[in-house]
Amino acid sequence: MRGADAWGRAAPGAAAASPGGASLVGMANSSSPEAPVPVGRVSAMIGGWIDRLGEVWVEGQIAQLSRRPGAGMVFLTLRDPERDVSLTVTCFRSVFEQVAEAVQEGSRIVVHAKPEWYTARGTLSLRASEIRLVGLGELLARLEQLKRKLGAEGLFDAERKRPLPFLPHCVGLVTGRGSAAERDVLENARRRWPAVRFEVRNVLVQGPNAAAQVAAAVRELDEHPEVDVIVVARGGGSVEDLLPFSSEELVRTVAAARTPVVSAIGHEPDQPLLDFVADFRASTPTDAAKRVVPEVGEELARVRQLRDRARRCVVGRVERELHGLEGVRSRPVLAAPHRLVEDRAAEVTALVERERRALGNRLDHAQTDLGHALARVVALSPLATLQRGYAVLQRADGAVVTDPAQVAAGDELHARVAEGGFGVTVVPE
Repeated sequence: MRGADAWGRAAPGAAAASPGGASLVGMANSSSPEAPVPVGRVSAMIGGWIDRLGEVWVEGQIAQLSRRPGAGMVFLTLRDPERDVSLTVTCFRSVFEQVAEAVQEGSRIVVHAKPEWYTARGTLSLRASEIRLVGLGELLARLEQLKRKLGAEGLFDAERKRPLPFLPHCVGLVTGRGSAAERDVLENARRRWPAVRFEVRNVLVQGPNAAAQVAAAVRELDEHPEVDVIVVARGGGSVEDLLPFSSEELVRTVAAARTPVVSAIGHEPDQPLLDFVADFRASTPTDAAKRVVPEVGEELARVRQLRDRARRCVVGRVERELHGLEGVRSRPVLAAPHRLVEDRAAEVTALVERERRALGNRLDHAQTDLGHALARVVALSPLATLQRGYAVLQRADGAVVTDPAQVAAGDELHARVAEGGFGVTVVPE
């Protein structure tokens, strides 16, 4: 019995037994220079044979990657570096997007693909239905998928970040026992602010149980009434070493914490998922100590600067107010306030004199008018007439006699003259 190839088909020695193989062999035996086989027929027969092949898992390195914006297909050139052989791979964009964040030219991948023959050009390619990364790449792909999932839930949003306290009374520290990260945080923090206190929780920072221990320590410190900020610190390492700090359990624990959390994992290039959910990311454990605790010398210098600035502001304000006060005091109304009263008193005196003169003039005019009226009255008065020798005769009933016919001989009359009166008797003429 002959062996089988990668698709479970008979080995090349048994190819003539298959329908496609028999056709190709028969075509080869029946062809001649006088009766050649057309290119299209050969290509179609090759395509028919290849179409009967099933899917196969293929490993290789991405030598070329082509993603056109808006196109539904992605084209890759998959290369075998050891044998220097390349094959074209095509896939739908939806298949490639599942690993798009973790692959690039040079990445090693494994694809589940079916061979396809393009009859018009006579070219062979693989149509991929699934793409997986090899080794570390697959791990990074899973982390990228978890990152997108947690990011979609809003756990990495900037609005959720809480500010760090200016001067924490107590700092919670989650780190490995006796590690360099623990020493860096404690020594640098106490060097900057000697009075700072720490609540240290030593946990595993590597291995399958590390994520659960770190998450439990964060929850414990979050419930501690005196802890103002929590620092999760670890030194550098490989992606596999830092994997516990990308666990979903730890990320969700930090997201639910009420106390601000600082991530100080590895070195600057290392970025586990804890960095994205923490309220502040420190590049190193030493940087975390500098970010969490202020430097006493710097703060004292800042206090002095603020005090000097406040003094200058107060002195400047007082000097401006004094200058303004001097300007106000130099005005006549404040420099000689009695002058205003004197001016008003002089105005009142002038008005009184003016009113006195006006009143005197009015009285003089009134007196003159009164004298003229009196003269007219005197001139027209009956008494004045009597003083010229005239008399007024009145009967006994007081009626004035104006006609001789009003009296008769023997009537007693009263005669009024200028200086008095006397009685008279009427006598006949």
